[in-house]
Amino acid sequence: MKGWCGRILNVNLSRGTLEPAELNPADAELFIGGRGLNDKVLFDRIPPGTDPLGPENVICFAPGPLSGTVLGLTSRVEVSTLSPYSGILGDGNAGERLAHVMKLAGWDQINITGRCENPSYLYIHEDEISLIPCPEHWGTDTWEFTDAMRNTHNRDISVACIGQAGECLVRFASVIVDKYASAARGAGAVMGSKNLKGIVVRGNRKVKLADPETFKALAKEDRNFFKTDPFQKGVASCIGSHHGILNWFPGYRNYEDFWDRSKIPAAIQPEAFKEYEVRRTGCRNCTVQCKNRFEIPKGRRAGEQGEAMEYECVFCLGTNCGITDPVVIMEMENLCDRYGMDIIAAGNTIAMVKDLFHMGDITLEDTGGLDLSWENADDQVELLHRTALRQGFGNIVAEGLYLGAKILGKRAMDVCYHVKGLSRGPYKSGMFALAHATSTRGADHLRGRSWAYGENDGDLFSKLKSEGRLPADMADNPVSALIVSERACTLADCIGRCKGAVNSWSCAVPLVNQYPLMEGLARLMTAATGIPYTEERLAETADRVYLLEKALNARFGTRRQDDRLVLHKDLLGTEEAAKEQEKHEAMLTAYYEASGQDVVTGIPTRRKLEKLKLGFVANTLEKELPLDPWDGPKPWPLDVYPSGEKRV
Repeated sequence: MKGWCGRILNVNLSRGTLEPAELNPADAELFIGGRGLNDKVLFDRIPPGTDPLGPENVICFAPGPLSGTVLGLTSRVEVSTLSPYSGILGDGNAGERLAHVMKLAGWDQINITGRCENPSYLYIHEDEISLIPCPEHWGTDTWEFTDAMRNTHNRDISVACIGQAGECLVRFASVIVDKYASAARGAGAVMGSKNLKGIVVRGNRKVKLADPETFKALAKEDRNFFKTDPFQKGVASCIGSHHGILNWFPGYRNYEDFWDRSKIPAAIQPEAFKEYEVRRTGCRNCTVQCKNRFEIPKGRRAGEQGEAMEYECVFCLGTNCGITDPVVIMEMENLCDRYGMDIIAAGNTIAMVKDLFHMGDITLEDTGGLDLSWENADDQVELLHRTALRQGFGNIVAEGLYLGAKILGKRAMDVCYHVKGLSRGPYKSGMFALAHATSTRGADHLRGRSWAYGENDGDLFSKLKSEGRLPADMADNPVSALIVSERACTLADCIGRCKGAVNSWSCAVPLVNQYPLMEGLARLMTAATGIPYTEERLAETADRVYLLEKALNARFGTRRQDDRLVLHKDLLGTEEAAKEQEKHEAMLTAYYEASGQDVVTGIPTRRKLEKLKLGFVANTLEKELPLDPWDGPKPWPLDVYPSGEKRV
């Protein structure tokens, strides 16, 4: 095979078996790689009723066929599993070096099931594969473990590992790649449940391409764009996702302030964070260098450096929770990276309990003395520690947004702004809310809508519309635009491409400026694999992957009612809310009709599945359905979880 390595690694930790296998060429053609290949494994191997924290769950790591090549922005690895946070598909997408190194080691995918008898890590050096016990590293944070592996093996390795949060089965624990990249949605807890501390990969091979000269020329065109484009050079390379602090509405607890840029404090605006920046950096083979290396100037962690503090940290753990002190926000970024916790999930869950504290539904007695007033930064930091180690009230927060709300009761579900267990906050009906509702891993900004209106690609956006590449009536009818942008997101995750710190068509879709819309990607895929790709073939592949995910979630109970509109608690029960709900339902019906899903259930139709060569999926659904409706992941009694002692 060209582009692909042609090999996958199947690991059964319970049996201690490490079995290389050939990548099925038909699977490669149908699902490409990354997210698509992982989806196929999860659908094949995880039946309904599986406990995400049980040994039967599977966790998959996969780069894309363009990872490990000279094409820029392609060091993204997809980490997929049945999420203990949401109870449905849980995939995270991480940068740094793992995708690149996996390809150089000769692997298209690693699939892991079972449970180690003792804490261990998986070591892969091309064809040398071993499972190495490491009880001495259980209880260490991700930075400590990564440094230990570099000292033991070699500095050219890539390390994906968990910290104490994963070991304590915090349901939103992340897998941390090379210290600073996070594969979220509970993958860290799944590794912790398997007694798997990490995966260490090393390789020095080359990816074989069908037409290397053509591929190299196309990659050069792509690289030159990022070197010369004013927005990529002047914004993405300078402030990265901090651009969003002034442009993506980092919501305050106060609903009226949510949309008011003028109320964003100067201390957390992009130019203010430059004060703490040591240098710019980026993932392997990245032209943009969108990430910041920062140093904390004072306080508890004075002098400590961190990396890749994104807009999401400023938003979710900062303004979302009433915190606007940049030093505290940087401290919380490093704590989450070292413990191995998803910043978005941690921030949204803490914001929920702070809201309940503000309303009087939980008290100091409930929190173990923690004052969760909005502006209390010190107690929020303390709550992060207790959450990672499942200590005291942190044991409830560690259950995450949805399960936590069910435990806390009273009005908790009113401020649990979730879609299928994940949150992006409350929004009125429209493109944003529709994209969050239909996202296959719960409310999410990287499945569809992120750049559909062209706010980060103004000139290109107009050009694409004038050429008929994008629907001209996007503002009035967002359904067609959402489907196009979902395809872009899906393909980026399948080929191993970054969507960019400042999400844009230009990042997610290679060569979109030179060959709109998917033609450039088709040329790259053809040159890499030798398979004659076209725009139509790529669009069909994206639809196949997306509907496979919808079918996978249907096996865990999701239906139309779970593709829900999330409104702020102040609107609940009002006439305005009823009107917004009516608008959303109409758009959802139009979306289902356009994408091949049953308008009553939201489940993909047999006709559409067969058209996409997914007849086996339709057969499985007909055998298994109906199932109990989705109600979050399977809960455990709080007293059965492990807890930690060693603080970061």
